[in-house]
Amino acid sequence: MADTTQVPARLPALWRRIDKAWLAIPVIPLLVALFDSPQTWPTVEFAVGALGHTAPFIVFAVLAVAYLKASGAESLLAKAFEGRTGRMIVLAALLGGLSPFCSCEVIPFIAALLAVGAPLSAVMAFWLSSPLMDPAMFLITAGTLGTGFAVAKTVAAISIGMLGGFLTMTFAESRIFADPLRPKKSTCSSGGCGCGSPDHFKGKPVWKFWAHADRRATFREAAQENALFLFKWLALAYMIEALMLHYVPADAVAAVLGGEGLKPILLGAIVGGPAYLNGYAAVPLVDSLLRQGMSDGAAMSFVIAGGVSCIPAAIAVWALVKPRVFAAYVGFASVGAVLAGLTWGMIA
Repeated sequence: MADTTQVPARLPALWRRIDKAWLAIPVIPLLVALFDSPQTWPTVEFAVGALGHTAPFIVFAVLAVAYLKASGAESLLAKAFEGRTGRMIVLAALLGGLSPFCSCEVIPFIAALLAVGAPLSAVMAFWLSSPLMDPAMFLITAGTLGTGFAVAKTVAAISIGMLGGFLTMTFAESRIFADPLRPKKSTCSSGGCGCGSPDHFKGKPVWKFWAHADRRATFREAAQENALFLFKWLALAYMIEALMLHYVPADAVAAVLGGEGLKPILLGAIVGGPAYLNGYAAVPLVDSLLRQGMSDGAAMSFVIAGGVSCIPAAIAVWALVKPRVFAAYVGFASVGAVLAGLTWGMIA
């Protein structure tokens, strides 16, 4: 007779292994079919149509990121942490905001830099700008929210990185930033983009990577991984957007996050953190909120605050530094989000 007592014990382990985002994609239309069947096909149709509209941006972004990884462009990051501290901060903020490498991917690299004495101010600049923008994020944001919003978010990402970096340099001798590192331990985590290795950041880029079999393999793997990653989060986000447009009253959104002044921008920054699923998934959600009356400034503060506090970005910082430094990181991001929201609200 089979022993069935082990089956219940295996269920929690199986649940932990399941990717909840992939699971949610078929579950959402099933739930809609169960509770509001006439809305099932419109929900799916909206998501498919939105994915089709975004597809050219996704394809270009996937190929661009795969090319940069296959060519070994990670090695350019090391250049940001050489020379005078002020120069390091500026370059770190620029590379963090423009590079395709997520915060968790460069944890081992940053850990090694901090261990050998790289200034925390330059690392802070990189950490703040890195989760906010990358080439794929720029293309998808431009395709959904407009090129102006994408450019403004890029400028905000780099500016917030420099703000946090120079403030950290100014108060480097204070109790907040003295002895910033946690005791050494493994920092690799399942943040969603894999963990890198310090070796990935050595050497020179090989721009004609296709002459090397191992780099061609890296290109294929990176393209496949990023294509699945973007499809997963965008498909989920577009389904949620369809539900929001249908079920959430536009008047309610406009009453809370619409209008002029500081209030909607502060609320956007406050709501952005806990409401953030993923930087890519946030783009369709913000598009939905804007259609329902969210102010431009609140939209910008939402994506900035949420981008820095999302789980992969937060883990990258929390894994390496003490809570007081992590609190400074969140504080810099929050102030930067409000300033970015105010600025965009005035010029949009």
